[in-house]
Formats: sequence, C-alpha cells, structure tokens
Amino acid sequence: MTMREYMLGNVAIARGLLEGSVQVIAGYPGTPSSEIIDTLASREDQDYHIEWSVNEKVAMEVAVGAAWAGVRSVVTMKHVGLNVAADPFMTLAYAGTKGGLIAIVADDPSCHSSQNEQDTRRYARFALVPCFDPSTPQEAKDMIPYAFEFSEKFEIPVIFRPTTRISHGKSDIELGEVPSDKPVPHFEKLLDRWVMLPKNARPRHTHLLSIQQPIEDALAESPWNSLELKPDARLGVIGAGIASVYAKEALQELGLEASFLKIGTYPVPKKLILELLSTVDTVIIFEELEPVVEEQVRMIAQESGLEVSIIGKTGGFVPREGELDINAFLEALKKAFDLEVEPETGGVSLELAPRPPALCAGCSHRATFYSMKKVFGKDAIYPSDIGCYTLGIQSGTVETTLCMGSSISIASGLYHAGEKRPICCSIGDSTFFHTGMNSLLNAVFNKANITVTILDNRITAMTGHQPNPGVGFTVTGEPTVEVSLAELCRAMGAEFVTVVDPYRLEETQEAFKAAKDFEGTAVVIAKQPCVISGKRAGIRRVPYIVDPEKCEGCKQCVKFGCPAIEFDEDNKCAVITAICSGCGVCAQICKFEAIKEVKR
Repeated sequence: MTMREYMLGNVAIARGLLEGSVQVIAGYPGTPSSEIIDTLASREDQDYHIEWSVNEKVAMEVAVGAAWAGVRSVVTMKHVGLNVAADPFMTLAYAGTKGGLIAIVADDPSCHSSQNEQDTRRYARFALVPCFDPSTPQEAKDMIPYAFEFSEKFEIPVIFRPTTRISHGKSDIELGEVPSDKPVPHFEKLLDRWVMLPKNARPRHTHLLSIQQPIEDALAESPWNSLELKPDARLGVIGAGIASVYAKEALQELGLEASFLKIGTYPVPKKLILELLSTVDTVIIFEELEPVVEEQVRMIAQESGLEVSIIGKTGGFVPREGELDINAFLEALKKAFDLEVEPETGGVSLELAPRPPALCAGCSHRATFYSMKKVFGKDAIYPSDIGCYTLGIQSGTVETTLCMGSSISIASGLYHAGEKRPICCSIGDSTFFHTGMNSLLNAVFNKANITVTILDNRITAMTGHQPNPGVGFTVTGEPTVEVSLAELCRAMGAEFVTVVDPYRLEETQEAFKAAKDFEGTAVVIAKQPCVISGKRAGIRRVPYIVDPEKCEGCKQCVKFGCPAIEFDEDNKCAVITAICSGCGVCAQICKFEAIKEVKR
C-alpha cells in the first residue's frame, strides 16, 4: 500500500534523506533551509549523526570527512552560506568523494529573509559539479536518493537547490521505503586525492573536466528533465525548477499549443534543448534569478546555426530579480507577442494592513539598544550583523549589515580609516561563534578602539531557536560543553570584558559608559534569554500595568518601541496589553512611576 503524508517541503527533503540512507548530517541554520535538520533531529529512531555546526564551512568539512569514510552525508545551509563554505567546496570538486555527498543550498528569491538573492546554480557551474533543481516538494523528496547515487557514481559532490517556495510550501507526498542497511565506514588513504598539493590538484582538475560530458549525458537521461514535443507547435517553452510549474499551468489555462522542456538538472541537457530548438521558431525561457539556462540555450542555438527567437531575461521579458509566478509568465507572453492576456487574480482580493517585522514584546535586544543609544548618542556609528537584532534599525542602532560576523570587522575598518566618532557594533551570540570570533581577534590584535556588544540571548533565535556552542546542549538535546563568551573573549586578548543583564538599564548603561571610555577593544555581553525560548523553558514573569492616575501621557514608554505598549488617545494614557512579557524595562523608563507590576 502506498503511503502518503501532507508535509512541508523541508520535511519532505528530510524524508528523502532517510530514504537515501544518510549517515552524517551537518549544517548551519539559515532560512529557508533550517527545518531539514530540525525535523531529523526530532526523530527518536536515529541511526545517523546529526549536528548544528558552528558555521557552514565547518559543516561542509564534517560532511566531507564522512563522505571520505565511504558513507552518505549531507550539509545544509541557505544560499549565502555557500559563500562561507566555498573554500572547501571548490577544492572538494577536484578531490571528489567516496560516499555520496549532497550540499543542500536553499535559495531565497525575493530576499524574504536574506541580504541578497544570489543564484546557487552559478556556484555549480563555477565548481563544475552537478546541481539538482526540484520543481515540487514531491520531486525534492524523490531527487535526494537519486542525487546520492549520482554522487557516488561519479565520486563527486552534488548541489541540491530548493528555493523558498519548495522549502516552505506544503504538499501531499508519496513516501518511499527507508532502507535499513548502511555501509560500514572505512577511510581509504588515497593521498593523491585527499592531499591537495599542486602536483595532485593538477591531475584532479583534468579528471574533473574529463567527466563533465558523462555527467551531462547521465543527467539528460534522468527523470528530472522531460521534453514534450507538439507536432504543429511553433512555440517552445523551457521551464527550470519551480518556474516550470508556473509556466506549465499558465499554458494550460491559456490553451496555448507549445512544446515544453522541463529542466531540473545542471549541466543542462543540451541534446534535449537542441531537439526543441530544431522544431520551433520561438522559445521562451522561464527561470528564477540568473539567466543560467538562457545563456546555455543561446550558445547552443548559435553553435548549431539555428535561427530561433529566444525570449528570456535578455530584453527584459522575464525579470532577473525576485520570485516568478504565473503572472510573470503571462506578462512575458504579453510583452513578447503583444497579446491581450489578463493576469491571474488569485480569487478574492484582500487589502491587508501593513505588518512590518518588529522585535518581540520584552525582547532583551530592544533594552540593550536603548541603553546603547543613551550612552553613545545619535552621532555614534553603529555597525551590526545578521540576526533578530537587525531590527534594531528601528532604534537607530543598526547602520550597517553586510554578512555574518562583519559588524566587528567593519567597525575596525571605520576606526582605522580615521573616523573620530564613537563606534559601537552589535553581534548575536550564534553569529559571534559563526564568524565573529575571527573579527574580534583581528580587532584586538590590530588595536581597534571600538565597543563590541555581543547580544547573548542564549539561542539562535531568528532561524527557529537552534542551539549554539554557548547553550550547553546539542541539536538532539544532549548535554555538552557550554562555552563562556566572556572567557572566550578574554582568551582572545580583550582586556575589557563585562557581562550585563540588559533588563537592568542603569547597570547596562554604566557598562557602556566604561566601555566607551576604554582605550582599545571593549566587549559588553548583554546576556538575557530570548523571551520565546524562555517561555518554552517555563520562565514566567509578572506582567505590568499602567496607573492612569499617574500617567502624564509623555509617550516615552511608547517610543521605546515595545509592541505590548499602546496609547489610548481618548484617555491620553499608555496601555500595556496582554502580550507583556514582564521584562520591566518600561517601568524603569517611566519618569512618573506610572508603570507597576500586576498585583497577584
């Protein structure tokens, strides 16, 4: 009997890993990829090793070690994580693997939760490794075991590239069998492959180039590429990944006769592309982000001497940025053929109120930023980093955000450039462990006169509350070493290191004053558990209320920015709502002692 289950795309990918007999799983949290490891870590019947590594480079290397031992491994990350892991990954393409190795790199078209929307298919072409580009959650699940087999056949790592709509979409998934037999690990000492000296790298590069055509031929025969030729059709459509689903649906709704090529793997299936181009006058290429397929199609047409009109991102017919959908395909048809095509309305049209992201009620980051701004002032410079705390932009204390760990390095660069204004940067605990440690070491070593604020909320909150080396437990809940941020900073040479509770405003502001006055690199660690993880752990604080008799309507508590505080214009009085977490910061801000704990 066929088993089916309704599941999230990332859960389906996790299921595919089980069906593919994965034995080692490593990754770093990053939306939209995080739920893959979260799902596998929550299983009771684990016959695999699973971990959140300190960053993507480390995770990649853990997976490499497992693959070199002959077992199947996977590394998960979001698209920008591959920038961090690129150093080992590019050379790994030369060295190759023994056990299958899949790098799951989730792209984020439209930057839903990312600082850019780079296209991982470019990395695959750069590294000369295969890339799998699923079009549905079902296909994503089914591709994984195939990708492991493919990796082992050619002894090469492969990229698996889901996008946000694949990872976070839901679908009815047909399940396969989960094998029970797994290979016994054995590391074979192949020094000519595993030791990348120049004399070994040169022949391995030659080998990598020699298998490109066999890889292309094998992928062309895979079930992930398919060509439907319509006998009388003069229009051809090429759809890649999830964009192929949008294009197919639009063609069906319009009733257009068109030959259709779906592409799900890279290198692209050149023979199928040539076959399509040989039968049509015009081809539309529909793919998200970069014109990866389009560039190849244009080269194939030119090399083959085919006079085919190619419509895609060149000329602006298909957007090169953002997510695509059915309407984007209809718009491309409209531009290309001057057709009267009505866009899809999607049923009932609702005009929703804007809901900008905000720090949670009682978030300790807000309190830290409040004290930081009080001490350093508006004229100071505030570099920051990647995390929930990036929302500190609303407090005026986030003025740069580039990449993980960059806040400290950018602060150092500003100081060494000769900037005379005070510089106070902020970085989260997980981000500090990720790549901030090197930046702090560099700042101390090169004598940057800056203040580094580590926002230690005891978890990796933004991506779903994953553990990090500072919390004392692993992804499976197993107790482990709890790394002290203060001791770590001192070990790296920082002479000024202090730990504060950001809910205690006076104490925190005194620490910032001392840090500001210190000559050199000062570190202030604002330590307070995330309010969400705190509640899950059973931490309950008494909420606060406003005494309307004492409230003067100055709105200082409202300006603090906590979503639990509102203002009653009729009564000209602040009101604290039910979402109050009881942090008590607003009570310390109020000059009139109008805010008090609720009496129980």
